[in-house]
Amino acid sequence: MDADRSRILADRVAAWAVGTGIGLMAMMLTWLIGNRLASLAWDPPVGPTVALLAAIAVGVTATSLAGVRLDRSLRR
Repeated sequence: MDADRSRILADRVAAWAVGTGIGLMAMMLTWLIGNRLASLAWDPPVGPTVALLAAIAVGVTATSLAGVRLDRSLRR
């Protein structure tokens, strides 16, 4: 029984690790594209800051959604 619980816990940790990777990739893509577009709209101190905040928001959202979705798929 304890080995089964250990396997489930390991699978949940792996699901959240994959979700974190997905969130980091989404953050990088948002930062690259957002920084280029924000630099066209705002001067240097404001543009990169707006792009970074948007990238962080997208990354956290993608991590949360992917982690929850993968974790729920393990519970079935």
